[in-house]
Amino acid sequence: MEEVDIEGGGENGFRVRKYLPVLANDGAVHEISPIDSGSTASAFPDQPANLRKINVGPGVNGSSDAKEGNAPHQQQPNGTEQESKLELFGFDSLVNILGLKSMTGEQVAPPSSPRDGEDIPIIAGQPDKMGTMMGVFIPCLQSILGIIYYIRFSWIVGMAGIGGSLLLVALCGICTFLTSISLSAIATNGAMKGGGPYYLIGRALGPEVGVSIGLCFFLGNAVAGALYILGAVETFLKAVPAAGIFKGTMTAVNGTAVAQPIQSPSSHDLQIYGIVVTILLCLIVFGGVRMINRVAPAFLIPVLFSLVCIFLGVILARKDHPEEGVTGLSLETIKENWSSNYQKTNSAGIPETDGSVTWDFNSLVGLFFPAVTGIMAGSNRSSSLKDTQRSIPVGTLAATLVTSVMYLVSVILFGAVASRQKLLTDRLLTATIAWPFPSLIKIGIILSTMGAALQSLTGAPSLLAAIANDDILPILNYFKTTDSSEPHAATLFTAFLCAGCVVIGNMDLITPTVTMFFLLCYAGVNLSCFLLDLLDAPSWRPRWKFHHWSLSLLGALLCIVIMFLISWPFTVVSLALASLIYKYVSIKGKAGDWGDGFKSAYFQLALRSLRSLGASQVHPKNWYPIPLILCRPWGKLPDNVACHPKLADFANCMKKKGRGMSIFVSILDGDYHECAEDAKAACKQLSTYIDYKNCEGVAEIVVAPNMSVGFRGIIQTMGLGNLKPNIVVMRYPEIWRRENLTEIPSTFVSIINDCIVASKAVVIVKGLDEWPNEYQKQYGTIDLYWIVRDGGLMLLLSQLLLTKESFESCKIQVFCIAEDDADAEALKTDVRKFLYDLRMHAEVFVITMKWDAQTDGGSPQDESLDALASAQQRIDDYLTGMKAAAERDATPLMADGKAVVVNEKQVEKFLNTTLKLNSTILKYSRMAAVVLVSLPPPPLNHPAYFYMEYMDLLLENVPRILLVRGYHRDVVTLFT
Repeated sequence: MEEVDIEGGGENGFRVRKYLPVLANDGAVHEISPIDSGSTASAFPDQPANLRKINVGPGVNGSSDAKEGNAPHQQQPNGTEQESKLELFGFDSLVNILGLKSMTGEQVAPPSSPRDGEDIPIIAGQPDKMGTMMGVFIPCLQSILGIIYYIRFSWIVGMAGIGGSLLLVALCGICTFLTSISLSAIATNGAMKGGGPYYLIGRALGPEVGVSIGLCFFLGNAVAGALYILGAVETFLKAVPAAGIFKGTMTAVNGTAVAQPIQSPSSHDLQIYGIVVTILLCLIVFGGVRMINRVAPAFLIPVLFSLVCIFLGVILARKDHPEEGVTGLSLETIKENWSSNYQKTNSAGIPETDGSVTWDFNSLVGLFFPAVTGIMAGSNRSSSLKDTQRSIPVGTLAATLVTSVMYLVSVILFGAVASRQKLLTDRLLTATIAWPFPSLIKIGIILSTMGAALQSLTGAPSLLAAIANDDILPILNYFKTTDSSEPHAATLFTAFLCAGCVVIGNMDLITPTVTMFFLLCYAGVNLSCFLLDLLDAPSWRPRWKFHHWSLSLLGALLCIVIMFLISWPFTVVSLALASLIYKYVSIKGKAGDWGDGFKSAYFQLALRSLRSLGASQVHPKNWYPIPLILCRPWGKLPDNVACHPKLADFANCMKKKGRGMSIFVSILDGDYHECAEDAKAACKQLSTYIDYKNCEGVAEIVVAPNMSVGFRGIIQTMGLGNLKPNIVVMRYPEIWRRENLTEIPSTFVSIINDCIVASKAVVIVKGLDEWPNEYQKQYGTIDLYWIVRDGGLMLLLSQLLLTKESFESCKIQVFCIAEDDADAEALKTDVRKFLYDLRMHAEVFVITMKWDAQTDGGSPQDESLDALASAQQRIDDYLTGMKAAAERDATPLMADGKAVVVNEKQVEKFLNTTLKLNSTILKYSRMAAVVLVSLPPPPLNHPAYFYMEYMDLLLENVPRILLVRGYHRDVVTLFT
């Protein structure tokens, strides 16, 4: 084994035939000139400088012993030789009316991503990396145990009753628990980068869905931070009324006078203090992960202390102690508070007979759900975890179960310790009944809610930075970060959003918005796990085994149901926002392949569809053209042009409304092992060209010793089942004689013969440089010289051309060739009826042509006669050289590496036939937008040079023409 250097292709990296170059100032080249060079160096920037060279046995580089023209199927192109006046075309004449009526009866490239080639850094002992407890469980616990539990939970119990509250908690808890299971399964299916749920959803459902849901989840986290901050400020102002700058509002319960009216903080105080707290928390977040880890215990300890004090206070409470309305734990109180008592309230939540807010179970779901939405706090910080595959499932599920059990117990305890009026009027009931330090509980509530806000303000910038780092949306480039830096720009933007929501000053208005965004994200996580579990791709091997696709589907449906339960207008707005982001990403975003579940679904759907198509012949009603386009024959293109710019335009003309698949193929001469890297670079360049031309197609590069061998392999192996190319498209080699390229005729004839043997249709384009694009309007006619039966392919192509904007103003003319005047009228009537039944509008002309006569309807044009004389002279010279070589070597006549038999009379007949047809075309179709004529197959035992002379004479002075040959299969039908 030795180290060897692999040289890049550079400017001369491709092996291209030395034909006439397409000049750089060619109009057709200007259209594609922006495409970058496809050299190996540019296509593989990260290619290592050296690779191990593996010695292989001599059998690996097997060579083909087949010579051009020596294939065993040599006699098949024309079938059985028979005496016919149209033997040049190898088909029966259209005069056979019954024949016309019978027509009725490399190694896979690694998936690219916006961050292709990026390794996942997992560095042991890195100081910022955290474990399960501090990295997942504690952040989730802080986020879940937020403001809703402390200052809204007892109010919810009083409004919905114990029974309704248990149902409410169970419904929300099941939703988050199922989402945690799905999250655990996806998170343990591989290493995670930053971004948490966005990373999971994006890699499962694709970048469009991932970014749309990820941005909604980012907005949800930013708004949730404002929710927690407002809760902390409201608690502070209730605990210290003197701190209020503005006068609060006094409210009487249900319009009755009470000894101590309920006071609510001023909205202006909430706004001012809220903005101050937002700034302080953002300064902590700017300190980075280390600062947050130092501050987190200061927020966590009061949470645990407050919970202990609340439960001790509930146990030790007595009737009217510590305040009036507290009953202590009482079975009678449970019975009184079991049923619901929905009432109208003012904007502060105080019951009023003429209140502006009406509450029911659905609205309470929207109010309570943010209390269970902290399950993503750990996954949001996935980039800061030592082991995401262990920490995320264990920490998230533990936090979900602990808080759900605590909520269920709290429902019963709160419902048993105070009267309904107390539950509805005392927003700080948790501080009222806490023991032994009720005042300190308010401080604990403030710090705990600020801790939840801190988690939101920490997760949201990280999420936005992860979306920006994936380089999908250019508009988010301002928020990009490196692996070692903090997302300061994203933090500042999050702070502005949070401050804007704080200005609203009403916590109950913000809560439903937060709920919708979180539910949308949870639905995305569940759908991701459902899709991956259902498809069960080989790469789907999560370490977390306790999951099933039915649970994920149930979780997703539950999320959607809860969204509509809360508020269908909010649901519609949230889905509309996500859809708009999805559409924006689809249009403006950079394409990337992340191996998402949709790609796996498309793959399985394609396999199932392919099997359902079977291998039998496709019915004419279901026939679609699948062109195989030879990109680079008969001419050298500039290095930055992978294919002739007009070939894609012509390929699109063969499709109805652009639907259908094209296969663009280029053949590189050489040894595959030596040219493998060049082939990959060329394939990438060709794919870029196809995308640039907005053509639905795929690129394939084949390395072969020569073009004939390469095409023969392509025509036999390309495609699967009925999804094989059925039409071979190439340009006519107009330059072969001008450049004296003697190898072109044999290659050209070999390709046509291979197509005939493989039952492929052939379309050869002359005048490709002048082929119009979609913006170049054409006028005049599309003329069809329908000489032989071709299954209706020529008729179908003309109809497809009319569907394009460039040819929509043209009319179709069909010229049929009759050999006798007696057949002309019958043929014309039959063809008209046939076209009418095919729903094709065309004008029919029948031309009587005496093939055996020297002239037909007048003398040919002078230039045609000159071309005929030149062709005869060249054929005579070529034949003389063949005979001299045969006499010298004492061998039979040889051409193209095989023995040939030259019948000079037959050669003369073929020249006259092509001359007559050329004269007819020039007479009737000189001004046509495009001419379609039947392609005659190469005659047996004739040198390829002779066939090229026949073709040149047929196409002489015709600027734009399509040579079309069907494959004995009908592509049109009369019947519905």
